[in-house]
Amino acid sequence: MEKIKVNKEKCLGCGMCVGINSDVFEFDDDGLAKANNEKITEENEEEVKEAINSCPVSAIEKEEK
Repeated sequence: MEKIKVNKEKCLGCGMCVGINSDVFEFDDDGLAKANNEKITEENEEEVKEAINSCPVSAIEKEEK
């Protein structure tokens, strides 16, 4: 199962990922994005891919679990 995370050191807080899927991504108290639902499922896979490709600083990362 693949999981995703947002690298806080890279994130600018632009909100692109939150706009693509607010069930998976949300803003943290510091104004940066975080993965609200870390598991990549069949239902969110395409939107997660779109968020990864749309992030201007490549802050969204996949990790194998």
